[in-house]
Parts: sequence; C-alpha cells; structure tokens
Amino acid sequence: MTNNTELFTKAKQLMPGGVSSPVRAFKSVGGTPRFIKSGQGSAIYDEEGHRYIDFIGSWGPLILGHAHPKIVKAIQETAARGTSFGAPTAKETMLAQDIVDFVPSIEKVRFVNSGTEATMSALRLARGFTGRKEIVKFAGCYHGHSDGLLIKAGSGATTLGVPDSAGVPAEITQLTVPAVFNDPEGLETIFKQRGESIAAVIIEPVAGNMGVIPPAPGFLEKTRDLCSHYGSLLIFDEVMSGFRVDRGGAQELYGVTPDLTCLGKIIGGGLPVGAYGGKNEIMEFVAPAGPVYQAGTLSGNPLAITAGHETLKIINTPGFYEKLEQKILLFDQALLPEIKKHKWKLCFQRVGSMATLFFRAGPVNTYTDALQADTTLFKKFHQYLLKEGIYFPPSQFEAFFISAAHTTAEIEKTIEILLDYCYKNY
Repeated sequence: MTNNTELFTKAKQLMPGGVSSPVRAFKSVGGTPRFIKSGQGSAIYDEEGHRYIDFIGSWGPLILGHAHPKIVKAIQETAARGTSFGAPTAKETMLAQDIVDFVPSIEKVRFVNSGTEATMSALRLARGFTGRKEIVKFAGCYHGHSDGLLIKAGSGATTLGVPDSAGVPAEITQLTVPAVFNDPEGLETIFKQRGESIAAVIIEPVAGNMGVIPPAPGFLEKTRDLCSHYGSLLIFDEVMSGFRVDRGGAQELYGVTPDLTCLGKIIGGGLPVGAYGGKNEIMEFVAPAGPVYQAGTLSGNPLAITAGHETLKIINTPGFYEKLEQKILLFDQALLPEIKKHKWKLCFQRVGSMATLFFRAGPVNTYTDALQADTTLFKKFHQYLLKEGIYFPPSQFEAFFISAAHTTAEIEKTIEILLDYCYKNY
C-alpha cells in the first residue's frame, strides 16, 4: 500500500507544490492531498485504499460519474485505431453537430484543448471582429490563466490569496476592465465611459469560480442590451455551466443569447478539450476562413471528441436533467430549513447540478460577498468530510457537483454528515 504523505513528499521534489494545478495541493484546507488511484461511478479510491463519495467529478465534466462503461468502451475502441492524427476526423463533425444542436447561440464551433484556450481564442476573435482592444471581465469570474484574464480572478487564485499573478505585464492588464458581477448599474457606467473601445464582455453567466452565484434577475439581460447598443460582443464562458445547468447551458436556462460561447468540461467526457463557437458571421473570421489566427496540433483529438460525443448522447436522453434535479433538490430540502431554523451563518446556493455551501450568512451575490466567507471554518469542514469519506472541493470558492452516478442513499448520507458538522460547530 502506498502512503499519500510519502507520495506528496516525492511529488514536491519534482513538481511545483507537488501538483499540476494549484488547488490540488490542499494549501487552503490543510492536510495531505489524496493521490487518487481509481474512480468508479460516484466514488474515488486513493492510493491507501480509502473510498470517498466524490462531489468534484474532475471539477465538473464527469456528469455521468467515473468510468462510465459506454464512455470507456468508446475510448478504448477509438484508441485502438490511433490516438492522434493532426488531421480532420468524421467524429469532429459529429460532435460539432451535437453542440450546434444543443447550444442556442452556436452556429459554428472550433475545437481546442482546454477552457483556457477557448476563452483566449474567443477574446482574440472578438478583438479581430470588432477592431477594438478592451475587454470587460467580472471580479471573481475565472476564465483560465491567460495573461489578460488574470485580473481579479476567482478559482484557485482566490483560494491561494493571489488574485493577480506575477509575470503578467501591466501593459496587458490595462486592456482588461474589471466590473462587479450582478451590478448592472456599474457595468452601464463602464460602457458610458469607454463603450466605443470595448471589444467584448466575458462573463460566467452562472459564476462558479467564486463559489456558485446565480445571476440576479435582469443582470444578464442588461449586459446583453449594453453589448448590443455599443457594438461589443457578449461572450458567455460556459466551460462550467455548459450542459450542467441545463441541456443548452445557462443561455437556454435564462433565455439570453451571447455572441460567442466558450465550452469545455462535459464536451470532453473527462478528457482534455475545449471549444468556442457563435454566429456564422463572427466565426468566419477564424483562420483559415478569416484573418484571426488560432491553431492546435491536438485540437479535435479523437479520444476527447469520442468521449464528448458519447457523453452528449447519454445526457440527451429524456428525463436526464429532471433526475439530476431531483437529486440535488435533496440538499435544498434538508439544508435550507435547518439553516433558517438555527440561524447558522451558512448559505447554500446552486444552479442545476452545481452548488456551493458558503460559510457566511447569505445571500452571496458578488465576489466581495464571497470573500466574507469563513475560510477557517471551511477548512475544518473539509477535513471533517474527508474523515467521513466525503470528497469536496478543497476550496471555499469552488463548486461541487452532482452526477448521474450519485445514489439517493449517498446524497442522504452526505447531508447527514454536513448537518452533523453544523450541529457540532454552530
């Protein structure tokens, strides 16, 4: 049996912080990261043989759970025919058709290898299409780690207390204008001051990287109207919310159509992938059809494309989202009355099958609200859950996810453990 502590010690000798992505190091919650050996359905198993009910799901893409037999079989069959060609494949077109059919705003799509590539490429396209330079982003929304977007970023940057990154030139940050999520008046002021210079507004329509924060009524509509009025593009970063909060993403759920949409997570079925897409007239600006260059040797990788196509086929079956909703409603029904009854400084927020339990009184509407959460109490909470076999995100500022593989019994057990912690600590 391999020891997690020994593995982490060795990993730190070979990789920065011992990890390939910062939040995995458990720096904000303490203790030793669990080195995962395998996953099956709703559970993961570490190198010491411990089983955990997993509510991270690889940070969202595993909406069907781990190692779904149909996905695994499709990947195996594809791998046997070759893992990469650097050339077009028929399955790329199949997945592209899936996405066009699912997502209201997308008429054409370009595949890339990550959410970061998707947002970076969409912003370059927005600048090329409009001939403008400035981008508006919202504090606490995370759109990947490209230089111009590491301005008041959420996700791991907030977890580590470094919302802006070293190595990002000031000249680049001057082209990014920060705004406040759920503050339409503030956004209108920004447009009045510099609307003719704004190429695009990029937004998580459902914030997921400062914890889950839904858009306030009318906020997305106002953002759409301002972009239309000033000739700026509206970019929805649905890397997390796409296929999570609804079949067609947040844009279908809220009835607001962006000009460009960035996708990832679920369209790879657990493998690395990203995509951006939108209206024909905009996407035709992308090379080789147009002057905005973007390329990638592994873009459209057959393994990721196959996993994504198989995943979308399954989630498109009748009743899929209704069943997910029934499962996560168990959290609403159990937690909300107890929070109100005991006046706990807790706030449970969710949209679709993504949710966050904030350790502060609610509601949480902005990045500033989220930052008032009690991270010390969350640290104790996270450690308590691990001891009880529950694997939650090691950050107060991340979402947890329900998958089709979670059983009612597992969710009820998790809720019981959550409430037990609250009874003991409030």
